[in-house]
Amino acid sequence: MDTTQIDRSAFSVGSLTDEPDDLAYWLSQKPEDRLAGIEFLRQQFFSYAEARQQLRRFFEAVEFPRG
Repeated sequence: MDTTQIDRSAFSVGSLTDEPDDLAYWLSQKPEDRLAGIEFLRQQFFSYAEARQQLRRFFEAVEFPRG
């Protein structure tokens, strides 16, 4: 079951020539909501398995010698 919900009260109609106000919207959100938005977008572009594989290739644990 999809847990994503849309706030239909936040809908507005505008012109294509209007400047978007995305930055102000995201700055007004709680950090948890911002992260949830990022995670939602990540899931739209990558499957879970692909994302895990990409992170595995990107991050590497390195031990530095002491001294």
